[in-house]
Amino acid sequence: MRRGHGRAASLPRDLDSLLRQAHRREVLRLLGAASILPLLGCGTGAEALGSTSSDGGSASSSSSDGGTAGGRCASIPEETAGPYPGDGSNGPNALALSGIVRSDIRASLGGSSAVATGVPLSITLTLVDPTSSCMPVAGAGVYLWHCDALGRYSLYSSGVTGESWLRGVQATDSAGQVRFTTIFPGCYSGRWPHVHFEIYPTIASATSSASKRATSQLALPQATCAEVYATSGYTGSAANLAAVSLATDMVFADGATLETPSVTGSVSVGYESALTVGVVV
Repeated sequence: MRRGHGRAASLPRDLDSLLRQAHRREVLRLLGAASILPLLGCGTGAEALGSTSSDGGSASSSSSDGGTAGGRCASIPEETAGPYPGDGSNGPNALALSGIVRSDIRASLGGSSAVATGVPLSITLTLVDPTSSCMPVAGAGVYLWHCDALGRYSLYSSGVTGESWLRGVQATDSAGQVRFTTIFPGCYSGRWPHVHFEIYPTIASATSSASKRATSQLALPQATCAEVYATSGYTGSAANLAAVSLATDMVFADGATLETPSVTGSVSVGYESALTVGVVV
């Protein structure tokens, strides 16, 4: 018993040493974070790993908020903005549109009256500073965008290049929060269902990608996706979801724990999602 206790007592120190030398995502693959967090407590290891998903491979509608761990917060992983950012980096710039600062992003801006339709979804992001005891990041600019129920991106996809729905910018409040009203995105071929976002120092600086401080994505829970894609209006999404997994996704294959929001609700009343985002602005 003493020998076993000694090994258990030294394990957090050994893991701390490992974590100082390895990237967070590599550690997640090597160690299986779910089984070691209880031993790590609130030390360096817990902060580096963040909270863990209980299913080991797919997101769930009951997923816990992935942005905090043991009373600490981990930085959100940096991800690609993808080919349809609309931030001026490859052509179209939704950030320059009048009215882009808004909480309800379902309608197009300008002269169009088009409105994206689908199962209602609200997205609440809470920005916290991992270098300052997870204090709320107030006054930051958050640009969020995603595809529609058919997997199309406004400003880019064929037939909707003149639309600007499902794109919007907000400033975080004193609690570090922004809340967007939108629709549940569809699942297009080759990608796990997701939502993009960029973080800027201030809302005034959110005018082009040159000023952004972080870019990441939300990995939507599998169970919720399956519920939504069983409804009308999401043509092709159920089949596309069945052909992809978090383990094979080009973005989330190396871990999606810190990017998987909690989601509650139903198809009939809509869904509420939330994620805590660790970021240094």
